[in-house]
Amino acid sequence: MTICVCGIPGIPIGKNNIKDPRLDQTHELVEAKKKVYAQVDVVGEEGSMEADSILATSDGLMDLLIKDIEMVETRLQRDPSDAERAALLKLQEELEAETPVSAAGLSDEERAELSAHGFHTSRPVVVVGDDERDDPDAVLVRGFAGSGYISYLTVGGSENRAWVIRDGATAAEAAGAIHTDLEKGFIRAEVIGFDDFLAAGGETEAKRAGHQRLEMKQYIVQDYDLMNIRANK
Repeated sequence: MTICVCGIPGIPIGKNNIKDPRLDQTHELVEAKKKVYAQVDVVGEEGSMEADSILATSDGLMDLLIKDIEMVETRLQRDPSDAERAALLKLQEELEAETPVSAAGLSDEERAELSAHGFHTSRPVVVVGDDERDDPDAVLVRGFAGSGYISYLTVGGSENRAWVIRDGATAAEAAGAIHTDLEKGFIRAEVIGFDDFLAAGGETEAKRAGHQRLEMKQYIVQDYDLMNIRANK
C-alpha cells in the first residue's frame, strides 16, 4: 500500500518500515531469529491521488485543499448537469471549510456524479501536529492506521512478521498475503487476539489460557491478530 507524505521532513520517499511498537512487544515475548515490520511505499505530493492515505501538516493539507477547490471552480464553469452542479457546490462548501473530500459526507449518488474527477484529498487524510514531526516512525504508524489497511502477525521460528492486508479481509484473503497457494488451499486459521496474547504474556501462555480459536476462511481478520494458517499443499 502507498502513503502520500506532504510537507513532513524525515520520511524518505520509497519503501519504509511501519515500526509499530506492538511488533516490538511481540518480539520480546516470542522467540524468533528476526522481526519483520510491515512495509509501505511512501510517495510525495504528486502521488496524492493514487495513494491509500495522506499524511500532511496543516499547511500541506491546505495546499491540497486549494488544488481541489480550483478543480471544483473549473468544473462549475463548464456547464455541468444539475446533479453534478449540486454535488460540486456541496463539495466546494466543505473544501472551503477545510474538510477534505474523503470526509465531506458525500452520498453515493454525489460521489458517482464526481467520479470522473481526480481530487487530491479523496483519500483518508491524517494531519500531523508540529509536536509529532520529530518522530517520523510514529507518524508513519498513524498514517498506516488511517489508510484502510491493518496487519496480522505470524510468529516464532525464523521470524516474527507483520503482514499487510486490507481492513475487512477474510482469513483466506489474509493467507494470500503470504502466498496465493495458501489462499487457494486454505483449511483454517488458528487465531489469538493481540490483547489476549499480550495479557497472557506470550503465545504458549495464551494457548494454555484457552485464547486460541479455530477460524474458517470467512473470518474477518482483526488488527494484529496472531494467525497460524493451515492449508493444503
